[in-house]
Amino acid sequence: MINRRQFSVLAGMAAAGTALAACAPTATSTPSTPTSAGHTTFRSFAQVDAGLLNVGYAEDGPADGPPVILLHGWPYDVHSYVDVAPLLAAQGFRVIVPFLRGFGSTRFLSDATFRNGQQAAVAEDVIALMDALDIPKAVVAGFDWGARSADVVAALWPQRCRALVSVSGYIVVDLVANRAPLPPRAEYGWWYQYYFATDRGETGYRQNTHDFNKLIWTNASPTWAFDDATYDRSAASFTNPDHVDVVIHNYRWRQGLAPGEPRYDDLERRLAAKPAITVPAITISSDFDGPAKDGAAYRHLFTGKYAHRVLDGIGHNVPQEAPRQFADAVVEVAGWS
Repeated sequence: MINRRQFSVLAGMAAAGTALAACAPTATSTPSTPTSAGHTTFRSFAQVDAGLLNVGYAEDGPADGPPVILLHGWPYDVHSYVDVAPLLAAQGFRVIVPFLRGFGSTRFLSDATFRNGQQAAVAEDVIALMDALDIPKAVVAGFDWGARSADVVAALWPQRCRALVSVSGYIVVDLVANRAPLPPRAEYGWWYQYYFATDRGETGYRQNTHDFNKLIWTNASPTWAFDDATYDRSAASFTNPDHVDVVIHNYRWRQGLAPGEPRYDDLERRLAAKPAITVPAITISSDFDGPAKDGAAYRHLFTGKYAHRVLDGIGHNVPQEAPRQFADAVVEVAGWS
């Protein structure tokens, strides 16, 4: 249920979304400068027990505002949203930005819990967090691992997802399709997944996490002129004691080289059927998505109100490289729900 304040804010978002659609390009926009607005931290941080985890999260905006959950990816952290959060807070949203399992201050509650990185486990963490914070329903948005989790939440728990913003579109892992080889240039782009498949790769990542992930940032966002302070702020999250185990399992599981946990088998079977996303959704593509940036390959999987945005000149870390455009998408889609 939404309260009176949330209803009035969402009604305002609907009007804002209509105005935005009338004055802005509907398919492609080119940010003038692919940089962030310069915030360095969030209004507040907190910890809460949620499911298998004690989750660390950043928060901004009024406590009774319509909730928005922003999900980061690998190798990033909550600071991907350090400029998005105040933009949404200024619009009256309650903004929650959790550290994913294996990142930042999030910790497993039990040493006996398997450090699982499979998609169903990471997405179920979002539902557990919503339960712990007494959030029945939220706008969910993300990129990279965060977009995948947002997609899964929207597909499997639509009653908990008011609306969706997903960078790179429908990126639910298809284990069967992953067995098929890609053209050489595409395979080259995923070199690190093959590195992680080896013992040498796991050891190398464990020994060189900071420099490894900085290389990924550079390759994934070649036009983003981030400085050392910006990177190091996020790199602190990679010192989490479970980080390497979760990351390695995530990529080995995707390649069929490591099993998932039986507790998630039913969810994974449902995801294997490519369930449609029925909630209002905006997908965003950037230069990182290459030939697939038009979104045509996954358009049919979004059956509710839908729009696709293309950001030229932007790399993979869309919310940090183009915070205004990302925030605008959240505002717009919230107004549809």
